Amino acid sequence: MKRLLLSLILAAPMGAGAQSDDTPSILTQYQADRGSLRRFYIIQQSPERCERFRQLDRDYLARLGKLNFAKLPTDQQVDYVLFKRNLEADLKQLETEATEYQQVKERFPFADSIYVMEKRRRRGLSVDGPAIARELDRLSRQVDAAKAANKTPLPGKLAQRAGRVAQGLREALKSVYTFYYDYDPDFTWWVAKPYQYLYDQLAVYGRSFDPTEVREPADSKEITGIAAGREELVRQLAYEYIPYSPEELVDIANKEFAWCDKELLKASREMGFGDNWKAAQEKVKNSYVPAGEQPALILRLYNESIDFLKKNDLITIPPVAEETWRMSMMSPERQLVNPFFLGGEEIIISYPTSGMAHADKLMSMRGNNPHFSKATVHHELIAGHHLQGFMNDRYKTYRNFDTPFWTEGWALYWEMLLWDKGFAKTPEDRIGMLFWRMHRCARIIFSLNFHLGNWTPQQCVDFLVDRVGHERANAEGEVRRSFAGNYPPLYQLAYMTGGLQFYALHKELVDSKKMTDRAFHDAIMRLNALPVELIRASLTDRKLKPDYQAGWRFYDGR
Repeated sequence: MKRLLLSLILAAPMGAGAQSDDTPSILTQYQADRGSLRRFYIIQQSPERCERFRQLDRDYLARLGKLNFAKLPTDQQVDYVLFKRNLEADLKQLETEATEYQQVKERFPFADSIYVMEKRRRRGLSVDGPAIARELDRLSRQVDAAKAANKTPLPGKLAQRAGRVAQGLREALKSVYTFYYDYDPDFTWWVAKPYQYLYDQLAVYGRSFDPTEVREPADSKEITGIAAGREELVRQLAYEYIPYSPEELVDIANKEFAWCDKELLKASREMGFGDNWKAAQEKVKNSYVPAGEQPALILRLYNESIDFLKKNDLITIPPVAEETWRMSMMSPERQLVNPFFLGGEEIIISYPTSGMAHADKLMSMRGNNPHFSKATVHHELIAGHHLQGFMNDRYKTYRNFDTPFWTEGWALYWEMLLWDKGFAKTPEDRIGMLFWRMHRCARIIFSLNFHLGNWTPQQCVDFLVDRVGHERANAEGEVRRSFAGNYPPLYQLAYMTGGLQFYALHKELVDSKKMTDRAFHDAIMRLNALPVELIRASLTDRKLKPDYQAGWRFYDGR
């Protein structure tokens, strides 16, 4: 009997071939398979890697198609819809990669030889040092010839693809070299010089295709970026289940901005400045604490926010989450692109250091004053990013549907909810919270206008200074961060847009007395990261279709 049981276990299919009738198992296996393949096929842009991942996605799409969608519970229908969306989008991206590779392949007659070397290296096959040296020397001459023949410029996207192919070839070459060098004496003696020459040549060759890959130094005053264009914005909005056009989102941001203007004037009048809100904001900015005292301020603001959450019974706070957040200080270099603190399990504090210019010190301190910071400590820690990460590690961990509309939208939503519940006690606190609310509105307006080709980066900076009240250095850091290439085009608009989605869902389920605040927030935290429209489907048990598209018009105006 034991022998029969063992034979059945050994005969059972594993990995991508394993069959399961539920989405959690399929998603878990996919992520594990993808991780194994990603660690094995390490060379970006290689045709071998591209095709292997295409096959992985096709295999899992076939597995998904065997499920009886209509009989799945709503929560698994959500998994199905999003996993299918991700697989199809990934396949489309890989198809584009394969097509573009074929279009630039003739510029890389030496590529296959390097890919073969890297493939043999994975299994540690023995090499002939002198022969490898001769091969690298031959390939160097091929690169020289290709560079001399590379007179016809490639169009933008193909130029970028060619630059990335060259970088991938450098990675492949380095993988071979670092594996054998110093462990194989013959290889070490012969190959060092030919390798370094070819490695450097590939860098130069790649830059000749794609000058956008040469980034500005971190301390450059120039702000650059590549506009996505309207078509790409519309595609990405549909992918994120946002049923609004870019122009409609700008209109929504302007309506929210108008609300902020009215509230700002109320606070300004209470402070005795009449309608001169900039003067009132100036007083708030100058309430900054001396150098060295910002960490103590952050701790005080954290305690204020956590006490407020508990007093109003808004959300469950796990003791370990409350115990394990921590602080660190941000480097001056990083503050060039992150003028305000960042958060998660660790809150990273942006405040001046001794080496900064005097004007930069003052701008940093003024921009991180207590009233501005009051609105965002809970955004970064609890119930914002720290709690999000903490819960994601513990509930429905198989879900890998990260979206900034959930990540940033949830944290921004708490700024809106706490405003409604009276967290800001003084007009100075309200001006601080309104600064950030206006900032989120401005992010929609300036980022979309840039990506639509309407504004330059400098116009975006001026808008933040004039309309929101940013310190100029902080505004430059914000715009540089937005367009430097580290954030996708929709990221900055996702704060307010996602926040408005959660806010609308709160009105639907909590204001209607269908759920309490705590039940509502706890339920969301246990769903893991999802587009907010699919969170709504889960919480309301809304049955879906396999090709579900965005349809929830969540904004009802001001």
